[in-house]
Amino acid sequence: MRFSLGLFATLASLGSVLASNVLELTPDNWDQHIGKGQPALVEFFAPWCGHCKELAPKYEELADAFVHAKDKVIIAKVDADGAGKPLGKQYGVTGYPTLKWFNGVGEEVAKYAGKREVEDLAKYVTEQSGVKSKIKPPPAPAFKVLDSHTFDQVALDPSKDVIVTFTAPWCGHCKKLKPVYEKVALDFINEPNVIVANVDADAALNRPLAEKYGVGSFPTIKFFGKNSKEEPEDYEEGRTEEDFVSFLNKRCGTHRSAGGLLDEAAGRHPEFDSIASRFAVAAADKRDALYQDAKLFARATGEKYKYYLKVMEKFLNGTEGYVEKETARLASIISKKTLSAQKLDEVKIKANILSSFKAVEEKAEEIAEQAAEKLEAVVGRDSAEL
Repeated sequence: MRFSLGLFATLASLGSVLASNVLELTPDNWDQHIGKGQPALVEFFAPWCGHCKELAPKYEELADAFVHAKDKVIIAKVDADGAGKPLGKQYGVTGYPTLKWFNGVGEEVAKYAGKREVEDLAKYVTEQSGVKSKIKPPPAPAFKVLDSHTFDQVALDPSKDVIVTFTAPWCGHCKKLKPVYEKVALDFINEPNVIVANVDADAALNRPLAEKYGVGSFPTIKFFGKNSKEEPEDYEEGRTEEDFVSFLNKRCGTHRSAGGLLDEAAGRHPEFDSIASRFAVAAADKRDALYQDAKLFARATGEKYKYYLKVMEKFLNGTEGYVEKETARLASIISKKTLSAQKLDEVKIKANILSSFKAVEEKAEEIAEQAAEKLEAVVGRDSAEL
């Protein structure tokens, strides 16, 4: 009895997995469904076809998105290399998969030639039938999507550095690159003068762009720097997030790291670093003069480097252990990443400036220790000679 119940549960579970909202059509039931008032999207497929296998889960998702409107639109498929072979021949199917749209009286209206992503298929069905799907649109990408109408306005803007991937929806390498490129766009989202963009170079609308910029394979990646709009640079580096970030930092003068945080050099200035290094190791009575030098330099550079002055003021006010305590506090804030990107940048710049003081202090301590060791060695040697 237990075996029978277990078998029943297994079969029931299998049945639920195999349940499909895609209507399977054959010559025997075609006329029962097509031409009875409901328009239909019909996929003619072959079981052995690789592209058909790739489409299958997306087509199931498409049918699920219109299950609430089964009485208004049909999502169907035909095994055109099996039981539905006569239907494939009747409707001129020569390759797989072929998707065709039939109106409510059963007339073939159009052959679908768009992208085979769920969102694109759902949009097409909605446009043809007027029935809205219940599929949730994917979130907009972090990178900017350009076409022939918007390309020049963005990529050729002389105030922006722009990197552009020219891709095709069917390209395997492009699909692999997409999530990496999304991360790169997020890394530079707080850099208003750096644009990470993409063009579907296989779309009919954008093919003139592809031809203009010599796109012969996918993906093709080009950098339209502020001073290289007429002759964009071919991107020939690696395709990891780190590779893209390194390239853009060098070309754009930015200081990003993979993950979006600023790198260790961001926010620092060599002249202020020089003053800070002397300030950290100076005697107390010498520090005020260096602080005044820093104030004069700050007037010339504006508010951007005022945190150097604040740290110096902490020293002058005798705040013990400020650098160590504040460094630990800021490191904790950065690790949590709960602030906005702009606030995190501000915190990271403070941490960088603090680290310059800390590094100098540690270097001074190291030098002092080495001097003390040398002195002990000399004293010890002289004592031995005596």
